[in-house]
Amino acid sequence: MEEEKVEEEKQGKGKEKKQMVVVLVGAPGSGKSTFCDRVIMASSLPWVRICQDIINNGKSGTKAQCLKSATIALKDGKSIFIDRCNLDKEQRAEFVKLWDTVNGIDVHAVVLDLPAQLCISRSVKRTSHEGNLSGVKAAAVVNRMLQKKELPTLSEGFFRITFCKNEKDVQDAITVYSSLGPSNVLSSGSFGQKSPAAKVQVGIMKFLKKVDGPVNPKPASSVSESSLIDQTPQATAGEKVHNSPHSSSSPREANDMEILVTEPVGKYEGVHTAVESAHTLAFPSLSTSDFQFDMKKASEIIVETVLEYADKLGNARLVLVDVSNNSRILSMVKAEAARRHIGSDRFFTFVGDITLLFSEGGLHCNVIANATNWRLKPGGGGVNAAIFNAAGPELEDATKQRASSLSPGKAIVVPLSSSSPLYSREGVTHVIHVLGPNMNPQRPNYLKDDYNEGCRVLRQAYSSLFDCFLSIAYTSQSCFHLENNKKPRLEHPKSQEHSVEKQGSQFSHEGKIQTESRGKTWASWAQALYNMAVRPEQHKNVILETCGDDVIVVNDLYPKGKRHVLVVSRLRGLDGLADVSREHLDLLKLMHEVGMRWAEKFLQEDASLIFRLGYHSAPSMRQLHLHVISQDFDSPHLKHKKHWNSFTTAFFRDSVVVIKEVDNNGKATLRDNESLLSMELRCHRCRSAHPNMPRLKSHIRNCRAAFPSSLLSDGRLVQAPTTVC
Repeated sequence: MEEEKVEEEKQGKGKEKKQMVVVLVGAPGSGKSTFCDRVIMASSLPWVRICQDIINNGKSGTKAQCLKSATIALKDGKSIFIDRCNLDKEQRAEFVKLWDTVNGIDVHAVVLDLPAQLCISRSVKRTSHEGNLSGVKAAAVVNRMLQKKELPTLSEGFFRITFCKNEKDVQDAITVYSSLGPSNVLSSGSFGQKSPAAKVQVGIMKFLKKVDGPVNPKPASSVSESSLIDQTPQATAGEKVHNSPHSSSSPREANDMEILVTEPVGKYEGVHTAVESAHTLAFPSLSTSDFQFDMKKASEIIVETVLEYADKLGNARLVLVDVSNNSRILSMVKAEAARRHIGSDRFFTFVGDITLLFSEGGLHCNVIANATNWRLKPGGGGVNAAIFNAAGPELEDATKQRASSLSPGKAIVVPLSSSSPLYSREGVTHVIHVLGPNMNPQRPNYLKDDYNEGCRVLRQAYSSLFDCFLSIAYTSQSCFHLENNKKPRLEHPKSQEHSVEKQGSQFSHEGKIQTESRGKTWASWAQALYNMAVRPEQHKNVILETCGDDVIVVNDLYPKGKRHVLVVSRLRGLDGLADVSREHLDLLKLMHEVGMRWAEKFLQEDASLIFRLGYHSAPSMRQLHLHVISQDFDSPHLKHKKHWNSFTTAFFRDSVVVIKEVDNNGKATLRDNESLLSMELRCHRCRSAHPNMPRLKSHIRNCRAAFPSSLLSDGRLVQAPTTVC
């Protein structure tokens, strides 16, 4: 981008008010919405952002709706941003014609021509995109768009075109547009494009170098050319990706991209870091094959159980796998998941051999589930035989060390040795054996068509499976280590039922922690804070501060604001606020003091932040912990209504109030009614209602209303002295 100072850009001062249309051009992940938001926040001009992803009452709309809104805004005296991809001349043409709407309007183009690798990495990582484009399917979408990209030219009718090739160029352009006054006019021309004849940037499939490919990969002909998957596989150099001719055009499947894979896929650079960093469980449908469980009932149970665990997954993913292209269970589950609006960034279906997901399908799953038999032995055909064969004798040996049998509804985690072919070729670090109910009279433990019991056992089996998976995902956050720059490996217990903390809990085959002190069952993923508190020396890499034997401070693993730390009690027996009594008053005061110190530290770094300190009435994580959270709520991890309402309703108990209640009454008041978490979405400042999270997050980015009076008393909000709320 050419060096142009803002002063040199401004011309024509003293003239009448000047409106403009700025057409953003760029792939998903290039930063179009961020560009608009930053200019609008800093500019003195009345800008309107026209975004097709939310034009239809917060939902995706049409180009016609964008044109109508743009025309209204221009006639109202506003300047506008057209926030859509606009990657070819045809898509831009009607927006260029907006110059004729009001006399004297200039139409600009700002081209965010950033590296494809960066756009894809951003798209894959994000979790709250207004257009619901995230996760691994984003890679193929961005690639397809970039392959068809047509850069704009002045001959299309643009008054000015600004090309941004890197993030510095983007910042320069933001500065230029932010500093414009009502009568400023930018010079005409094309800026930042070194060569007008430059070729279109190649897609991700062309520049991502294939590395560490599968060992002895099968030729392309050995991969089913009709192998449809419901989530985009990882891409490689030279891979051809087409829209499936079998994809449905029904509304139910409108957001489910189906891909036809015609070549083996290997690991690739650029995007694999973002994708592979997410723990992924590949699992088959339990009991629907040899055990003859009713598929409709099974599909409903799968989706219902996935929904129960959706909020606990964080960045982890669940993948239902079947080897058949015409799999009934995959079709039924996919339809049910779409009906329940389960996002494909957390759960999707995949057609392929569960033992060859990476080498033949490009899908990296570090954990796979085995639909085993009660003896935990190889053989018997189907998934069980395939996994034992693919894993080699290492899996059978490791399984014997864990257990000799398994009851229906139960699951057990078995770590794989690095010498196992599944580990070295596919990147599988764990196999979870799980046993479902049997409805086949020719097989052991036949339930005699008792579907009440069968459904109960199948739910238990999936719950056990997902609990085991989450125990791996959450434990690895603090327990993985690098050896000689190799792939991170997880540390695992060596006993069949190991003591997580001998005096407090045990890990069972169901994948849950039994807390002896209160008799409450905690899923193992909810034990992360407890494990850090009782053994901080094993978690030095994630603990920010240790205050003697009383408290530790850690970053929230999935922060809901720019700054979000947890002050965690180290006292045993304090699982949550319900366990607190007057004898813990000094501890509560210490936790508040430590939290205040961290809030003040953050305020020294950014005085614009405002903090709130408090506890959840019914925490999802075991061990009493105080949230110190900035009230911007600017985080990709803030995804759902429950997330929002857990911090903005009475469910969240302010630390200063808790201390007073315990001092006066000997206990804290709990507001743990589930209805609080399902309340409508309201801004925490102006209390305006919003239909969905994208709309709410868009609103709170710009809302500067005063906080409710209830939060302005008793020191519930912590802010820099000069901050005006």
